[in-house]
Amino acid sequence: QLAIDYEAEQGPTIAVRLQELFGLNTHPSIARGAVPLVLELLSPAQRPVQVTRDLPGFWRGSYAAVRSDLRGRYPRYPWPEDPANAMPTR
Repeated sequence: QLAIDYEAEQGPTIAVRLQELFGLNTHPSIARGAVPLVLELLSPAQRPVQVTRDLPGFWRGSYAAVRSDLRGRYPRYPWPEDPANAMPTR
């Protein structure tokens, strides 16, 4: 369970480590799917690396660049090439 920040400017937001979302193929939402959450994706050190409203699009697009950067900084953590089908760390 993660806390939702309802006071964020861009809408309901959750901050979550990137590895905890591995295997998720749909974007999380609230209100029975009517309101997509804004995801603030964090590094293993809990620092923001990306903000997205389209997790599947992130996996297909800019994840490769983020993976390349973070893999060098955090080699002990998993950085799969296909995160949509990988096991989450949480």
